[in-house]
Amino acid sequence: MSWVGELRTKLTAIDPGLVRLRLAAIGTGSMALAAGITALIANQPVTVVLLSAVLAMICVVSVNEPELERLRVTTALMAVPACTAVAAGTLLAPHHLFADIVFVGVMVGAVYIRRFGPRGSALGMAAFNAYFFTQFLHAAPDQLPWLLLATAIGVGSSVLLRGFLFSERPGRTLVRQLHAFDARVHDLVGAVVDLFADEPAKLDGDLRDLHRKHARLNETALLVSATATRNESEQSAGSGPTAGDVPLRVLDAELSAERLAVSSERVLTAGISLSHDTRRMLLDGLHGLQAATATGTPNAMVAALLDGAERSVAPIVGETRGYGDRVQRVAFAVTRLARAIRTLRCPDQPVPEVSESHPGAAPIPEYTPSDSSTETAEDATAPRGMLLTTRQAIQVGVATSFAIVAGELLSPSRWYWAVITAFLVFAGTTSRGEVLSRGWGRILGTIGGVIAGMGLALLVSGSQAAALILLFACIFVAIYVVQLSPSLLAFWITAVLAILYGLIGQFSVATLVLRIEETALGAALGILASYLILPKRTRDAFGEALDEYIDAVDAVLTTSVDRILGRESAEHSVELAKNVHDTMATLRTRAAPLDSPLPWRRGRSSYHRMVQMLSAVDHYTRFMARLADHVDAPGWSALCPAVERVQANLDGLRRAVLQRDPGEIRSAEDVIDAAESDASRQPDVHRLERLAVSRMLRRIDQAVCTLAEDLRLRDRVQLRESARAPSGAGSKI
Repeated sequence: MSWVGELRTKLTAIDPGLVRLRLAAIGTGSMALAAGITALIANQPVTVVLLSAVLAMICVVSVNEPELERLRVTTALMAVPACTAVAAGTLLAPHHLFADIVFVGVMVGAVYIRRFGPRGSALGMAAFNAYFFTQFLHAAPDQLPWLLLATAIGVGSSVLLRGFLFSERPGRTLVRQLHAFDARVHDLVGAVVDLFADEPAKLDGDLRDLHRKHARLNETALLVSATATRNESEQSAGSGPTAGDVPLRVLDAELSAERLAVSSERVLTAGISLSHDTRRMLLDGLHGLQAATATGTPNAMVAALLDGAERSVAPIVGETRGYGDRVQRVAFAVTRLARAIRTLRCPDQPVPEVSESHPGAAPIPEYTPSDSSTETAEDATAPRGMLLTTRQAIQVGVATSFAIVAGELLSPSRWYWAVITAFLVFAGTTSRGEVLSRGWGRILGTIGGVIAGMGLALLVSGSQAAALILLFACIFVAIYVVQLSPSLLAFWITAVLAILYGLIGQFSVATLVLRIEETALGAALGILASYLILPKRTRDAFGEALDEYIDAVDAVLTTSVDRILGRESAEHSVELAKNVHDTMATLRTRAAPLDSPLPWRRGRSSYHRMVQMLSAVDHYTRFMARLADHVDAPGWSALCPAVERVQANLDGLRRAVLQRDPGEIRSAEDVIDAAESDASRQPDVHRLERLAVSRMLRRIDQAVCTLAEDLRLRDRVQLRESARAPSGAGSKI
C-alpha cells in the first residue's frame, strides 16, 4: 500500500480525536460569535461581552446529549437557569453575605440535579457559571437587562452553531465512524504484523503497541454501536446494511480482531519457533487484511484482498499435522476476521459460516487458568447508601462554604478560584480516591499553566493582535482537552488567564502565584470534605461497579439462552453486550485509584489482576451474545443447568469479593460437559454452533474459578482437576 493510502488510514483512525477537534472548533466559534454580536449590540463594558462568550462555551462543553433533537432542546433550556442565576446574582451582588449563601445553594443544586442525566448536568452547570460570573464581574443592578441579553446571545450562539449549522447527522456520523472502525482494525492488524516481523528483542514494545491499539478498537466499536442504535431507521449511505444490522456486524469484526490479537500474542510470548514458510504464510494473510481495511480501498478490491488473505493461510488451516494448536489458531483468526470484514464491508456477498471444528473455522481464544496465589486480597465493599448526587451535593455545600471563607481570607479579590476548584473536583468522580486524584491533578495543572502562561504572556507582550490569536488558540486547546484530563484543562485555562491579564494590563507574577495558592486551598477543602463528610470509600465505589458488571453479564447470559432456546426476549443480546462493555469500562476506572503502581504490590490478589480476569469474562460474554443470534436449539435442555451454574458462580464471586456472605463457587465443568455431550450428539446443522456456546460458558467459568483462587477464596471453590487444565477432555471440539 502506498504511503498516501497509509496516511489517509492513519488520519481516519483518529476519529475520537477528530470529534474533540470538532467540538473545540464549535466552542471557540460560539465564543467568538457571541462576543462579536454582544459587542455590536450592547455598548457596555467588556465584562458583559465576556459573560456572553463564556456562557456560549459552557453550553457547548456541558451538553452531552446523544440525539440531535435532545441536544438542541437541552442547549436552549440552559437559558432558563442561566438567566435566573444572572438575575439573582446581579440583584444580590451588593449584599455580600446573602450572595455567598445563595451561591452555595446554587452549587448544591447544580450537583443534586445531576441525577437527571445529561440534561440535569448541563442545566446545573449553566446555573453555576452564570451566577459565578455575576459575582466575578461585580455586576450592577442597572446592567441586568444587558446581562440577560448577553446570556441569551451566548446560549443562542451555541444552539445555532452546534444545533443547526454544524450539527452532526446520525447517518453521516455512522458512515464516518464505520470508516474509522476499519482504520482501527487496520492499525490492530498492523500491530500483529509487527509482532511476527520484528526481532524478539522488540517484543515488549510491540505488545504495548498491540494493547493500545486494541483498546482504541474497542472504543471506536462502542461509538459505532451507540450511533447505529440511535439511527436504526436510516440506511448507512454506501455501506449496504441498515443501521440496525451494524451493531452485530461490528461486534463480530471487533471480536474477530480481538481473537487475532490474543492468539498472536500467545504464540509469540510462548516462544514458539515458526518456520520460514509458516511465518511467510501468516504475514501474507495479515498483509491482505491490512490492505483490505485501508481507507479508500474499493469494495470490489476488498473482496479480492480478503480472498487472498484466506488463501494465504489455507495450508495452515487445512493441515491437521505439522502445526501447533496455537499457530493454527492464528491462521483460523485470520480467516475469521477476513470473513467478518467481508460481512461488514460487502454485506450482499454470501459468507460461509465459520465453525470451530473444520478448516476455515476460527476457534475461540483459549483461556489458560493461572496457578493459585497465597497473597491476600484487599478488603472490598459495603452495600450502597444514598444516591451519589445527594452525597456529593452535601459535600460540595460544605467544601464550597469553607472555600468562600478561606479564599477571602487569603485574597478578598481572588477568592473565587478556591471556590471553583472545590466545586469542580467533584465533577465526574464517585469516590474519595477519585476526588484526591482530581484535586492533585488540578494543582499540578495550575502550576504548569502558570509557568507556561508567563512565558506566553511575555512572548506576545506589546502585540495585541498576536495576544488575541494566542488567547483563542489556548481556549481552543482547553475545550479540546476538557474530556481528556482535568489537569490539562487547568493548565490551559491558567495560560488563558495569564494572556488575558496581559491584554488588560493586569499581568503580574504575584497574581498567578495567588492562583496556585487559591487552587491548592480549594482542592484541599474538596478532598477533606470527601474524606470527612459522608465519605465514599474507593473500594465501595468499586463494589458498586462490580455489582453492575455482574448484573450486566447475567442479563446477557439470560437473554442469550432465551434466544438460543427460541424463547421471547425483551431486549436484544447485542445491546446488552454493549452494556457489559460499558460497565467493564466503569469497573476499570473505579479500580485505577486502588491499584498500587509499585511492581511488588501488583500480585494475583491485586485489583489489577481482578480487572484483567473480569476483562476475559467481558470478552467471552460478548462473544456468546454474538453466537446467540446464529444458534437455534429449542430442544437443548442441558444448556439451562450449565448457564445457571455459571451465573451462580458469578454471583458467588460477587458475594465473596464484596464480603456479603461466604458465596459458594463450584466449578461448572460437569454440567458444561453434559451440555457439550448433548450438543455433540445432535445431527442438525447447528451442532457446531452449540459446541461453540458451551465452550464460551466453559471459558467464563474457568475465569471466575481462577479469579476465586487468586483471591484466596479457594475454601469456597470446589474444582475438578480438569478445570485447572487449559483444555480438558470435555472442552475439545
